[in-house]
Amino acid sequence: MNPTSRPRPLTIGDFSRPDGARHPHHPTTYLISDPAEIDAVAAARRPVDDHPVDDTFDCMCQEGLRADHHSPEASRLLDPLSPDGIPARHRARWVAAAPAELREYARALAAGEAEPQAPVGVPPGTVFGWLGAVRREPRDAAWLLADRAPGRLLAGTTTERLAWGVRETDRAGLEGAVRFFASEEFTTRHPKRRRVPDTARDILLRYARSHRPADLPVLERRLLRAPEDRIRRS
Repeated sequence: MNPTSRPRPLTIGDFSRPDGARHPHHPTTYLISDPAEIDAVAAARRPVDDHPVDDTFDCMCQEGLRADHHSPEASRLLDPLSPDGIPARHRARWVAAAPAELREYARALAAGEAEPQAPVGVPPGTVFGWLGAVRREPRDAAWLLADRAPGRLLAGTTTERLAWGVRETDRAGLEGAVRFFASEEFTTRHPKRRRVPDTARDILLRYARSHRPADLPVLERRLLRAPEDRIRRS
């Protein structure tokens, strides 16, 4: 291998603890892409003939890892509930990148709270930006949180406020807005709650047409026209 090339990411699957405890926001599969983390997992792997194996944990990892990575150290690194394990590091990185007004909410989710109290007074445009932000490791152990946390906040927001947020947000926010408006959290709303004023609707369709064409048919079907553009600041 070229010494300057990055190692191939590790695909890590489901992790089962003997006590059945689980992190409520841990994905069933994720990638380890950071070279130092890959090296740490590799260093913790031990041939089963020479070293004791931790049989109390079960991790469905990529082919070639399953038979020999069950050392106590490997289990510590890959356990989603280990405070200094790799999944916890990924969640901490996601929290640090959250907008300041959303960081406490993100921290509670990362710590394992299933339904923490939602922050009050955060503009939808900020949440759109959180959802649409480019992440350095988009498929790490925090990817489910990165999708789920903003979506939950937006799902509880009225369509009128969402539409105003579309008009206020930036490029990253439009990425998140199109993703949300094309998602089930919005498309399964009652038709009366899918009436989007023309200005916001046009912005969403224009962005999808240029940057997310796969979402365009869904938006065209599910974004219903409002009688007129009456968005007002509340």
